[in-house]
Amino acid sequence: MTLLNRFFSHVSHIPNDLIAVLARVGIGTVFLRSGLLKLDGWENGNTLALFQYEYQLPLIPPELAAPLAMAMELSVPIFLFAGLGTRFAALVLLGMTLVIEIFVYPAAFDTHAVWAVALLLLIKNGAGTFSLDRLIAQRGIQRGFA
Repeated sequence: MTLLNRFFSHVSHIPNDLIAVLARVGIGTVFLRSGLLKLDGWENGNTLALFQYEYQLPLIPPELAAPLAMAMELSVPIFLFAGLGTRFAALVLLGMTLVIEIFVYPAAFDTHAVWAVALLLLIKNGAGTFSLDRLIAQRGIQRGFA
């Protein structure tokens, strides 16, 4: 038991900033890869076909949903990687996650819950020290914009 307690003691010292970087890169990569797959299937019509026949989102026609989803998946992760507008970027991807869970793949709750945890962590705590958000905040404080 003491060995296990020592392990947990060491783990408790993992910096939150490291966890934030891992969350940003990990969840950003999930969405970026999905966007790249959509981009790869755009020219041959596979991406649009997915939205027409498999995803079938309510209220949004596939001709609008496909390029919108692809654009979001290709752009928003870049903000997460840089740690720029992190809370807003994570909120956007959490919204996408909810749409995917509710309307597209409701049986994949386990996967979407893991995504949601990473995104909620970023929404709650921000990007951490190693981010443009922090750099911008520090510059604002130095100039008296706090």
